Amino acid sequence: MDAAWMSEDEFEEAVDAALEAIPRRIAKHMDNVAVFIEDRYVPRPGDAPGIELLGLYEGIPLTERGEWYAAGSLPDRITIFREPILQMCSSRDEVVEEITVTVVHEFAHHFGIDDSRLHELGWG
Repeated sequence: MDAAWMSEDEFEEAVDAALEAIPRRIAKHMDNVAVFIEDRYVPRPGDAPGIELLGLYEGIPLTERGEWYAAGSLPDRITIFREPILQMCSSRDEVVEEITVTVVHEFAHHFGIDDSRLHELGWG
């Protein structure tokens, strides 16, 4: 499906809603992280051929931060990729659900939870 069926503003609103839905008891522990929306992941050298990502966490998980971290560290970065999500979904409800799963998945990485555990928990 063509990714143009949902506007960028509508997609951003859905991402914002997913972020706002993170329970306060969890959200208060998020530290030095910024969320971005991009059209599509650009593969890097060494990536698997044809890699398609819905989201990406780049940073140092909370579980790996030491005392050194606070000294001028750039924010962790979570990126949600709009086009692949829109292409795999056929309705607004599906987009909202996929964005929610992707946001939870990437923030779980911020908390130090790896992909295998996320798949066990149903957030793969």
